[in-house]
Amino acid sequence: MKVSEVLPAERKLILNVLHSTLKMLSNAVGPHTEIVLHDLANPDRSILAIANGHITGRRVGGSVLGGPRQDSGFIAVRRAMEDHSSSDPIMVENYSTLAPDGRPLRSSTVVYRDSSGQPFASLCINADLSGIAAAHAVLAGILGLEGAPEPRVDEPRDMEQLMAEIIQGACPGGVAGMKKPQKVEAVRQMQDRGIFIVKGGIEKAAAALGVTRYTIYNYLEQIRATENPSGQE
Repeated sequence: MKVSEVLPAERKLILNVLHSTLKMLSNAVGPHTEIVLHDLANPDRSILAIANGHITGRRVGGSVLGGPRQDSGFIAVRRAMEDHSSSDPIMVENYSTLAPDGRPLRSSTVVYRDSSGQPFASLCINADLSGIAAAHAVLAGILGLEGAPEPRVDEPRDMEQLMAEIIQGACPGGVAGMKKPQKVEAVRQMQDRGIFIVKGGIEKAAAALGVTRYTIYNYLEQIRATENPSGQE
């Protein structure tokens, strides 16, 4: 069997295993923990399966960009895309994120690679900590203090809105007067938010910063060289 035939079959088998794992875990962890299976080969509609999607307001067919804010899982995806020397999964465990409406979450991500070292799937867990905040609100009520506001569930955001939010977050003061080092830093922040994984991300960033798409590629190379000064992965 050719390699071109082996890898899709291998990926399908692993995705099926992860899908059943998600179902099993969702029955064990309860309604306050979201579990998401992503197809990294289709980032615009990456969500293959999701349990308790009310936590971040997502559903099957949603984009990889629509997840929690401050998600370190994108760093794991980027590392996997740059380093094909191993097929071992890459894990980022127990880090703090925020739901789209600002509720605190505790997250973990595993990025899975096929036998060629290419990342193709990720399994993410986001635990909603707002129950702890609710307990504080009860105590605050008993003590006569102001309680915490009720969390809201946001409507799913489209791809244009998601990319605009990432760009705005990387350039909070606007792009007017930004020098090259500031633009490189903005590109680094956009990269950490995953914008360059999805189609059109490079072009959106270039238009926002007033540079060409080739300049964005150059900035990304500079960032990579800074993170790997020895030239090794």
